[in-house]
Amino acid sequence: MPAKGAKPRCLLIGGQFTGNFCARELKKQFYVTVVDAKEYFEYTPGVLRAFVRPAHLDSLTFTLQPVYERKMGVKFIWGEVKELDGDRKTATIKPMFSNNMDEIGFDYCIICSGCNFGPFKPMGESLWFPTVHEAGQAVSDWKHIDERFLEGRRRHVLEEYQKLQDLNKKKATVLIVGAGFIGVEWATEIEHFFPDVKLTIIDFLPRCLGPLPDSAADYCSEYMNACGIKEFYSCGYDPKNADFWKKIELPNGADEVYVCIGVKASNYFMPKCTLSDKGPGGGGWIHFNKHMQVTKKPSEGGGVWADGTIYAVGDCNYGCIGEPGKWEMPPVPKISYPGEEQAYHACLNVMRMAKNNKNLVTTWWPWGAGMFATSLGPHDACFVVAANENKGSGYMVNWWIPAALQKEIIETTKIDECRDRWIGILIWHFVHHTPVHLFGRGPWFV
Repeated sequence: MPAKGAKPRCLLIGGQFTGNFCARELKKQFYVTVVDAKEYFEYTPGVLRAFVRPAHLDSLTFTLQPVYERKMGVKFIWGEVKELDGDRKTATIKPMFSNNMDEIGFDYCIICSGCNFGPFKPMGESLWFPTVHEAGQAVSDWKHIDERFLEGRRRHVLEEYQKLQDLNKKKATVLIVGAGFIGVEWATEIEHFFPDVKLTIIDFLPRCLGPLPDSAADYCSEYMNACGIKEFYSCGYDPKNADFWKKIELPNGADEVYVCIGVKASNYFMPKCTLSDKGPGGGGWIHFNKHMQVTKKPSEGGGVWADGTIYAVGDCNYGCIGEPGKWEMPPVPKISYPGEEQAYHACLNVMRMAKNNKNLVTTWWPWGAGMFATSLGPHDACFVVAANENKGSGYMVNWWIPAALQKEIIETTKIDECRDRWIGILIWHFVHHTPVHLFGRGPWFV
């Protein structure tokens, strides 16, 4: 623990949405250190547009060190966390430009490391998130590119853009596997910017957009149908089966396949006793309790790990507490809003622990976890609110050009906030620092 009068040390593993939020929240009361395996921030919800319009990448990204160290006044380490020791409260880090390991101590730690999006790849590799871990690079499909560098990410975007141009020139067939909001967005982005590509989208569910309301699914399906995108539902992906290809009217297969389903854990630095044996992508998610503290898995007793000083927020954690039919908190979507809400709860608890206040905040299923904005090319979209864990829940409250403009405003202002600029901060501060909760599952006051 820190000496009397000294500020405690807080380590943040991951510098994207939730890590950025925590750094801004804790910087005045703690010595904050942020560790990230790549040198830049990337606005993941908008990255699909960059692959079809590469110039857009510049508006989605910025280098982390100037923002964290010059604007926020916290320490930034560009490197990969290799091991987290809860007993000694140390993290073993491999800095970007060193072959040696560094060890840093902390009093509190918040894990904000996110996840990967390729469930069929050994390390979860996908286009939607850069390959930044050494273990992932070893089995990468694009080993020649180092996406830990912003220029490496830009090179990958340009290579994929060139591939799409070539597919467009030969009027190729492209199969999109998964008709959730990522699959629908990817199909409609390709259709708009590369109109000669013949697109087919499939999903094992009976319609697109999974559990979202029928109104949104019908709106997106009508758009895709009007654009000539073929849709096949209640259809699992079985590429080695000739009948599968016949069923989706591609008897000769597809020239290119994009898999847009699922997530995969990337908590390689955590001890096995804290990681789930099951869950999306085969497990490996961090167990946590109602205070966002890391816990041991149920088979290891399920108790608080590391004296409760280590927290896991956002996409890296198990996403739920309890089990079906006995939920303390049902599964939370792995999107940025609930991640930041959990980060806020964790920050409040870290601040309380630092003051020896044992009355910790209890987390809840955030109402904003039910907000989904789905782009349909650059000029159309639909926006859903109030969705929850129940099938077909939520309401489509905005659509067409107004929804597309709304999504552009969200993207622009959110990136501005993450760059620690005053316009974005003014717009987004009270989204999570709500004085009174008028709706949702949380208490009236925190």
